[in-house]
Amino acid sequence: QVRLEESGGGLVQPGGSLSLSCAASGKFFGINAVDWYRQVPGKERELVATLTSDNIVQYVDSVKGRFSVSKDNAKNTVFLEMDRLKPEDTATYYCNVEVIGSPPRFRLAKYWGQGTLVSVSS
Repeated sequence: QVRLEESGGGLVQPGGSLSLSCAASGKFFGINAVDWYRQVPGKERELVATLTSDNIVQYVDSVKGRFSVSKDNAKNTVFLEMDRLKPEDTATYYCNVEVIGSPPRFRLAKYWGQGTLVSVSS
């Protein structure tokens, strides 16, 4: 079983920065891809950033140029760097990580982090 532990959320003023982390632990071969979502109460979960297995990054228009997704394969950790934060970025952020299972099958499977709250307010 794979476990994801998110960290890094908190309260920040508009224009500030936060860095979210999502660390994977358990028995697996490696991280293949990652999506970061966010959700506001009463609204659907929104996909904000993707890092594919080919290291292609994609962002929703509202965060382009401000957010950056990356991963550290050695630490089995994925990151979401958030700069120039706006009040409308306030949400609970979730990582959704696709891991490569152990040999010999190397099966792909996706797991969710527990979520971390980001609040942007003065």
